[in-house]
Amino acid sequence: MSEQDNTRVVQQAYQGFQAGNIPAILALMSETIEWRLPEIENVPFSGLRHGREGAGQFFASLAEHQDALRFEPREFVAQGDKVVVLGYYAWKVKRTGRTFECPFVHVFTLQDGRVAAFHEYMDTARAAAAYR
Repeated sequence: MSEQDNTRVVQQAYQGFQAGNIPAILALMSETIEWRLPEIENVPFSGLRHGREGAGQFFASLAEHQDALRFEPREFVAQGDKVVVLGYYAWKVKRTGRTFECPFVHVFTLQDGRVAAFHEYMDTARAAAAYR
């Protein structure tokens, strides 16, 4: 697929997330997706998950523990099978009532029109502090 096609797939995933349509996001993933967030102390959905089922568990846990206050994918950069998204978000942790916000970088790897890997980079110290 072209870089434009890959970018469209990633944009569709963000549209699904912003609409709360998790099944639509999961449908864009390969069966064997590798879904990775940094390991963050006390953040139950951090770390590595495998397969669509694992990614689905990530979204369920995210919804259980945090509310999105802002979620802004701002820039999409595609090269080969990678789409890198630069953005900004703000979250409220349900258990503590604390908020955190920071820039994020999401790296998507696509194969055959599906997301085969996702890797998030963000300010883990801010997230950990909000969960304390």
